Amino acid sequence: MKAARYHGVMDIRVEEVEEPTGDLGPTQVLIRPRWCGICGTDLHEYVAGPIVTPVDPHPLTGAQLPQILGHELSADVVAVGSEVTNVAPGDRISVMPLVFCGTCYFCRRGLNHLCQTMGCFGLSWDWGGLAGLGVVESYQAWRLPDEVSYEQGALVEPAAVAEWGVAQGGVRPGDRVLVTGAGPIGALAVLAARAAGAGDVYLSEPNERRARRASDLGATEVLDPRGTDVVAELRERTEGVGVDVAIECSGNEAALRTCLGAVRTHGTVVQVGLHVKDAGLDMMEVSERELTLKGTWCYSVHEWPRIMAMIASGAFPVERAVSARTSLDHTVEAGFDPLIDPQGDQIKILVETT
Repeated sequence: MKAARYHGVMDIRVEEVEEPTGDLGPTQVLIRPRWCGICGTDLHEYVAGPIVTPVDPHPLTGAQLPQILGHELSADVVAVGSEVTNVAPGDRISVMPLVFCGTCYFCRRGLNHLCQTMGCFGLSWDWGGLAGLGVVESYQAWRLPDEVSYEQGALVEPAAVAEWGVAQGGVRPGDRVLVTGAGPIGALAVLAARAAGAGDVYLSEPNERRARRASDLGATEVLDPRGTDVVAELRERTEGVGVDVAIECSGNEAALRTCLGAVRTHGTVVQVGLHVKDAGLDMMEVSERELTLKGTWCYSVHEWPRIMAMIASGAFPVERAVSARTSLDHTVEAGFDPLIDPQGDQIKILVETT
């Protein structure tokens, strides 16, 4: 079968690999991916990795490079192990990609996404979504509601990341929210904040072409931090108070400072985007203004039914974040390369794998 495999920095190859063979384990599910999204984590691996893709065997999964990529996916169930009861052959599913031990301190407390040996389908697992077939554990397979398409199913994972950030910020109906960064998570965070009932949702994005693409996500306004003092502008629009919640989705120090400056005293800043460098903070400001600064890592592994229900109801129109689609054969030149272009206009690219 064909698969997009990561071998090292700037080295992703669409090549022939062996299909899954042998009997399934009792709790395993054989799947045929349908659509798969390219994630910011995939891009980090492409331009600067290996970071989370294991060079040596992963302590939980045993996986190591080269790695079939793709952890945002919808799929069809092909076969199931003898103990699987939650899905059956022919079911349409969305995959929750995290793999956890179930026995460490955090897993025993229901914080499986913080598992001390966590792995991830498509990053540190033998299989990934950018391929013809793959194998997951049954707890990773969630049946799609009839109202949710395969494309929407491939967006449940990044939608869960964005919604987890919004939820950790405590966004309530009527709240004023700032989102920094109009990448896929930022775009979905705007949609998630709207779904939570936020009043005004402002989006800050310096890339003019990407900002134009993001203009129909439902943000009150898209602000350009290159020519606008975002903090001053938002304070003027909020009677000098500031926004209630700021959600940082770019992993950029300047954007984090903007969030801290734009949020009201006793407000909340949620760091969702991953920083690859240290970020200097004025902790006196955090103390004096009693700000809450929260980090988020992925999402609760139990979120899939709720996120899918939000999508099915129409309250969370995740498909609006999709800016392009391509095929498995063109994953690199029409998927990864446009997304790493600093002047590019792409937000979320989906790959059809069948």
